[in-house]
Amino acid sequence: MAGPGSYTVGTMSERFDCHYCRDPLQGKKYVQKEGRHCCVKCFEKICANTCIECKKPIGADSKELHFKNRYWHDSCFRCFKCYTSLVNEPFMLRENNKVWCSNCTAAEDAPRCKGCFKPIIAGDQNVEYKKMVWHKDCFTCSQCKKVIGSGSFFPKGDDFYCVSCHEHKFAKTCAKCKNPITSGGLTYQEQPWHSECFICSNCKKQLGGKRFTAVEDQFYCVDCYKECVAKKCAGCKNPITGFGRGTSVVNYEDESWHDYCFKCTKCARGLANKRFVCHNGKIYCAECPKRL
Repeated sequence: MAGPGSYTVGTMSERFDCHYCRDPLQGKKYVQKEGRHCCVKCFEKICANTCIECKKPIGADSKELHFKNRYWHDSCFRCFKCYTSLVNEPFMLRENNKVWCSNCTAAEDAPRCKGCFKPIIAGDQNVEYKKMVWHKDCFTCSQCKKVIGSGSFFPKGDDFYCVSCHEHKFAKTCAKCKNPITSGGLTYQEQPWHSECFICSNCKKQLGGKRFTAVEDQFYCVDCYKECVAKKCAGCKNPITGFGRGTSVVNYEDESWHDYCFKCTKCARGLANKRFVCHNGKIYCAECPKRL
């Protein structure tokens, strides 16, 4: 940026006439430009540069500023955005030949906050997510409106939720304790459970990934089911668990047997799904009672 350098202003002491109107200049104020002497009136009418801002001539009595073949009155050389004088200040020439101060340039070029739509300038704390950016204090929960800032959050479409609001609005609810399941958990009979809530009713051990038996809305691990719940086989006196060998059970009157334990007392023939005879509280095949 520089001031006038293409012409000289002074008072004529010698006899010269205006180059344009031929009026005598002696004793009058004149302007010398490109080797020619002219009166102030002709200078402003014919020779003066036009201010790019106000579109008026820059007269001989005005201070002129120029940059890249563009000219301004010093009073017109102001930031297009904030109107601060840019004389002796850093500036940038932007579109439409408008000059901007460095602060307004930085703000204009800065990314815009998704929340308040104001610029995020250098030094501002911000949050970025999928090419979007917010001031830290503008990044809030869509439900409770509290500032999430740099904390954990859950995106849902165009909305963002803090952990607490997401749990209450979207998380599955445990079938036992009725509280939200935020991570992990398991499903039994299409119902969600916390792992720590899906436990043996007797020993309280977690049953996730283990074999168990459900009895009237109560769950038992294999050991507790054998010990506390399972019927005892009338033949071998061991619990009938329904696991492993002998998953089929034979029930007769008030007693139960493993299918492989239900056999003739005399000949030991297996009687599951076969005809049998009960004599004096013992089980026989159809043939053996005849031999007693």
